[in-house]
Amino acid sequence: MTVDDVVFRSSDGRYVVARARHTQKDEPVVLVGDLGAVAAGETLGVTGRYTDHPSYGRRFQTTSFTPIMPSSTDGIARYLGSGLIPGIGPSLAERLVERFGSRTLDVIAEQSARLREVDGIGQKRAGAIAAALRARRHEAETLSFLHAVGIGPALARKIIKRFGDDTVRLVREDPYLAAEEVKGVGFKTADRIGAMGGIGPEDPRRAAGAVLHLLGRGAEEGHVFRTTSELLSSATALDVPAARVEEAVAALRARGLVVVEGQSVYLPPLHQAEVAVAQHLARLARPRRSAGKATAPYSDPRLSTEQAAAVVASLTEGLLVLTGGPGTGKTTTVAAVVAAHRAEGRRVVLCAPTGRAAKRLSDATGHPASTIHRLLEWSPRFGRFQRDRNAPLDAELVLVDEASMLDIVLAERLLDAIPNGAELVLVGDVDQLPPVGPGQMLRELIDSGIGRTVRLHRVFRQARESAIVRGAHAILAGREPDPTPSGTRGSGDLFVIAASEPEMIADRLVAALRRLKSAYDLDPVRDVQVLSPMRRGPLGADKLNLLLQEELNPQADRDRKSAFGSGDKVMHLRNDYEKEVFNGDLGEVVRVAAAITYVSFDGREVQYTVDDLDALSLAYVSTIHKVQGSEFPAVVIVLHSAHHVLLSRPLLYTALTRARRVVVIIGERRALRRAIRTVDMLRSSSHLAARLRTLQLSSTAKMPS
Repeated sequence: MTVDDVVFRSSDGRYVVARARHTQKDEPVVLVGDLGAVAAGETLGVTGRYTDHPSYGRRFQTTSFTPIMPSSTDGIARYLGSGLIPGIGPSLAERLVERFGSRTLDVIAEQSARLREVDGIGQKRAGAIAAALRARRHEAETLSFLHAVGIGPALARKIIKRFGDDTVRLVREDPYLAAEEVKGVGFKTADRIGAMGGIGPEDPRRAAGAVLHLLGRGAEEGHVFRTTSELLSSATALDVPAARVEEAVAALRARGLVVVEGQSVYLPPLHQAEVAVAQHLARLARPRRSAGKATAPYSDPRLSTEQAAAVVASLTEGLLVLTGGPGTGKTTTVAAVVAAHRAEGRRVVLCAPTGRAAKRLSDATGHPASTIHRLLEWSPRFGRFQRDRNAPLDAELVLVDEASMLDIVLAERLLDAIPNGAELVLVGDVDQLPPVGPGQMLRELIDSGIGRTVRLHRVFRQARESAIVRGAHAILAGREPDPTPSGTRGSGDLFVIAASEPEMIADRLVAALRRLKSAYDLDPVRDVQVLSPMRRGPLGADKLNLLLQEELNPQADRDRKSAFGSGDKVMHLRNDYEKEVFNGDLGEVVRVAAAITYVSFDGREVQYTVDDLDALSLAYVSTIHKVQGSEFPAVVIVLHSAHHVLLSRPLLYTALTRARRVVVIIGERRALRRAIRTVDMLRSSSHLAARLRTLQLSSTAKMPS
């Protein structure tokens, strides 16, 4: 296709409407899609399909393109005159082509001094024009190479941004390393590029890429390290010989790309984080003062013996873990801890991994709370948190709620900013799902035995009146929850609706949302969160989201590129420190204009360009993992045997305890039973507990007798 004119370009330059001409058939075509900085006069090789738009007619929806520099004099003149090359306008472009003909582009790039043969071009201007054209040519060649190996425009730009002028060389030489450095380039893509470049199955680069890929995948599954035997077994499935894996680990270790301890292989950032977390926790886990110095909390008649013990421990220990299930009074205890420290005039800092959890914490204590990310003050300018050991938090007590969500990396960042002499209280429910990221810091800390752990067991009478609380404890005990009797209403209602076929479950899901609105006055979008164990499948979050998008927001004017419309409920899928939006944050699309999607997160508007949209998903339905740390007035849980791979007691328990007023479980009874009896939870491969015990023994040995 030869581009005649660019009709529309979005403000971010990622969505273009262009009039073009099929170079072989000589017929007009309207191109739409991500065409980068395409300009009139350029020739493109495009892939995609024709579509019929109700208002704009027949168009070619482009999925990828390959820039081809123009060769005809007419094409060169239009290309140079388009404004794409600074310093050249239509008039000068005509004069250049008149002087140099079809060799104009070669002359500009390779013999720029000759440009001075054309009136109006001096030495400085000639050099600037030549540099701009060379850069454009190089970009076109780079894009052409990346598109040829199956990489689309958005991912191609990420790769070019990371590697710059060396993109083609580096990707050709070691596509596997590129796959690890640029999110979105997986091992399969790297394998395809490598095969095209002559990298064979036993090539050391391929083996090294497989090891890095497996370590990265392990981190995504929650593991801090992988053992050499696990790497050997998994690499075999990728057709990498065992001998090559061992050689690759040794080579990567020599290059500083992995850390090896015995049979454990770490990515360096995870090894650094695990070691640092152990050192910080050992530093904090020291008694600070005797119990006799603070007596007020002991006699508070509102506190149980367990709760009072937790308050005392927070005043006397450097490190305290407070854990317990629903209805055991964690919130009351936290409020008492904060009140006791504030009564002594101590500087108290409260935080939680998510915005919703931070707001609940603030509401419960009457003291400001923030997310951990905001507390640590991310600096986009420097690309790091500003709070660390060199600029610690101004705090004498740091209390972290929903601490079961802390992975090893975030834990390391937080602990590094806690000053010597401050006390740390970690509050969380260890029976919930493990963190999304690698490592289970809270569980490992409890297992290590260092510091003080107070577990609340007593379920208070008022809490026992909630069918949700009773159901959660029944699940932990391995029993099916008792639902609220039909036709009755109480505190924390729980209903179970049996259905087996996916179509029937989907129908009953829609009916349940309508019932929650009519019977409980709960908005199906803002007050109710539908949960599924997994993303894919007939009853996965992806498919159910499309169903509920049409059901709950049918009139939205969906954008051609984003698939989102105003009013859509969305979730951010990864930490973005510059936008200050984090994994699991829920928002609402305000509007979509000029290929920019505007999303409100608790009243704060954030912009998403086309390249950013992979960080957003519809959130009428969420996976259970993604709502850790959140609470909703009502939760609807979809369960089916198709979810069997992920069904477990911690998963169901976590889902149930996300709701305050109502829980509705819809699906197969056998899926419910399978979840309840599947006790095993994925345990992270981590040496944190062992490191903590070693540090404790070392510290004890140094103490005078």
